[in-house]
Amino acid sequence: MHKHSLARQLLVFLAAAFMGFSAWAQAYPSKPIRLVVPFPPGGAVDFFARAVQPALADALGQPVVIENRAGASGMVGAGQVAQSAPDGHTLLLGNIASLAINVGIYDKMPYDPRKDFTPIVRTVDVNYVLVVHPSLPVKTVAELVQYAKANPGKLSYGSAGSGSLPHLGSELLKAQAGIDMIHVPYKGGGPMVTDALGGQIQVVLGDQANLMPHVQTGRLRALAVATTKRSPNAPNLPTIAESGLPGFEATAWQGLAGPAGMNPDVVRRINEAFNKVMAMPAISSKLVGGGLEPIGGTPAQFGRFIDTEISKWTKIARDVGAKAD
Repeated sequence: MHKHSLARQLLVFLAAAFMGFSAWAQAYPSKPIRLVVPFPPGGAVDFFARAVQPALADALGQPVVIENRAGASGMVGAGQVAQSAPDGHTLLLGNIASLAINVGIYDKMPYDPRKDFTPIVRTVDVNYVLVVHPSLPVKTVAELVQYAKANPGKLSYGSAGSGSLPHLGSELLKAQAGIDMIHVPYKGGGPMVTDALGGQIQVVLGDQANLMPHVQTGRLRALAVATTKRSPNAPNLPTIAESGLPGFEATAWQGLAGPAGMNPDVVRRINEAFNKVMAMPAISSKLVGGGLEPIGGTPAQFGRFIDTEISKWTKIARDVGAKAD
């Protein structure tokens, strides 16, 4: 009889706890939401945050405050979020660097992307394009590969620094195509584009927002996009994968995460709000116009994606010995 009484008490306790937990989730959010952008204002992650901010505040019923916490390739802001209370009121707008690539290029990180965050939703992809200087006698990926094989070590490609996606993506291209090109690292994307326009480097794998305006003026030539499917901003360009390198992908994705240990109901609420906002025609059009492709999906899908991306880019970084500048 005593055992049955204890069992009933335990069931009552668990039911009360569950009801309290659910009530807390239903009350979310109870105060303004901090959306931490771990990069300076003006970049692709900041652009996304400001594009969705007003509609997101309406969807969640609380103000959304954007905080730019830049430094160490996104690790300063991401580290602060990882140490925050897991109540859903402090969230990280991370990206491929802060949540994946940094694992392979830094010896030490202030957090573990797999263990210290709750994945919420993959937000957008920043689509990349492969371009060459017009003086290069190639118009397709196949012709570029053929030219590079006939002229080993003659071509140079630029990147925004050692360990950046333009660097690792180009190394992936080299490995899959079996070609040799010289890496020229720059301190940022601006100087890289300047030298590409001047012909000091012949090949660049970079984001469409920075490169396509120069393609449209004829100062650069686009060969293909680096996404798995054709880009809505450049539907006539083939993918690198369909141009003779099956499976190739190099996309500067972004995604939302919170501290580890968040309430699943709160995670679901935030996920639904972001998916709803990104699907709004006005928001979607603004994002696409800025070179961002809305993705969305479930928290579980984003968690699996992060895990895959960490494994993929860590291997590439270690294969080529890439380290953070």
